[in-house]
Amino acid sequence: MLTFEDLNISKQQLNALNDLGFIKPTPIQEQSFSVILSGKDMVGIAQTGTGKTLAYMLPIIRDLKYTEQLTPRILVFVPTRELVLQVVAAIKKLTAYINIRVMGVYGGTNINTQKKAILNGTDIIVGTPGRFYDLVLSQVLKTKDIKKLVIDEVDVMLDLGFRFQLLNIFEILPNRRQNIMFSATMTDDVDALINDYFKSPTKISIAVSGTPLDNISQTCYDVTNFYTKINLLRYLIIDKELFNKVLVFIATKKSADLLFAELEEDFGNEVCVIHSNKTQNYRIRSIKQFEDGKNRILVATDIMARGLDLEEISHVINFDTPNFPENYMHRIGRTGRAKHEGKTILFSTEQEQSAKERIEELMNYEILKLKFPSDVELSKKLTREEQPIEVEINNPHKKIDFEKGTAFHQKSIKNSKTNQGGSYRRELAKKYKKPKTRGDKNYNKRNKH
Repeated sequence: MLTFEDLNISKQQLNALNDLGFIKPTPIQEQSFSVILSGKDMVGIAQTGTGKTLAYMLPIIRDLKYTEQLTPRILVFVPTRELVLQVVAAIKKLTAYINIRVMGVYGGTNINTQKKAILNGTDIIVGTPGRFYDLVLSQVLKTKDIKKLVIDEVDVMLDLGFRFQLLNIFEILPNRRQNIMFSATMTDDVDALINDYFKSPTKISIAVSGTPLDNISQTCYDVTNFYTKINLLRYLIIDKELFNKVLVFIATKKSADLLFAELEEDFGNEVCVIHSNKTQNYRIRSIKQFEDGKNRILVATDIMARGLDLEEISHVINFDTPNFPENYMHRIGRTGRAKHEGKTILFSTEQEQSAKERIEELMNYEILKLKFPSDVELSKKLTREEQPIEVEINNPHKKIDFEKGTAFHQKSIKNSKTNQGGSYRRELAKKYKKPKTRGDKNYNKRNKH
């Protein structure tokens, strides 16, 4: 069986890997190594949680020689600020015995601090496309020496609207460079990006996005509404021994705040929440407290599903059913990492059943349905979105679309007349007609009665 010692890497890298407890490469790490080392463009399709960061950094660091030049040689793009911090931390651990400089650049913090750090010199830049582009425009960050470009989670970047920044960055990077891209899904947008900017890339596909991981147990409950879901969640997570590290995914920021407020009443400091409206410091602190075990339950929105690398999560709970089946795969990929056993639970209302069926169709796998606990109260309280729409006939500000039927009457001829500006204006218009062509001054004289 292949180990890291069988790969062509330095003793310093092996020491760092040993410190991290890594012995065997994952399939994506094993298959990517020789391709990236050869200098060819590469596209890797692999599920989240399969070790993609190490897959591209091991061969890159293997070839990166010490230099005192100030401009960066390696550029790594990731979609979120949290992922920037995690990749930087992973690279620092991997280069513990090598003199390599790495720094992260991302929005939400003082750009001047990052400018000063860049001027001190760096070998590897890890960043989000928006902040990187701002630094290039400010002429502090020079791109002339960049030899390798890595784009991780490219499908998420395109979903987040980074396409424009990426295309602009491609234009200002040196033509002679190696392009490396990793994605969990192959979409039309990703394919177009590859065709436009990659040179005959080698494609490596490890696990299809819809393939359920063998070490993840999947179960589901049919639930009537939002507040009943909250009651069920409370019922489950009250078992602290079983649910010792729980990641709860929910679709929107508004719902995340509502769920957090409800859970906080019962679980207090055991619960934390992250989404894109929270400040950078708040998000970093919440993730760290969850990782360190100070918080047992973390509520997160979908966008965070691809920016978290957390260890030993006991359960991923899908509070709602994602509309896109791929998002379900990204969510459950947060548990069962590094061959640990993982457990996931999916909550679905009647309206979400079709979305659940699409997930099962993508995976070619039927999620085990559990009997709804009799001890859980079925709430009659509804969210605003769940409440039936009340039609206010006498409210002129409510636009109501009526279907033409037996009760529909066309306007009478009298009431169907339109405002034509009054009889006085109409008579003047008849008397003084406009010339047929410009400059025909005699037209009105000829037609005057």
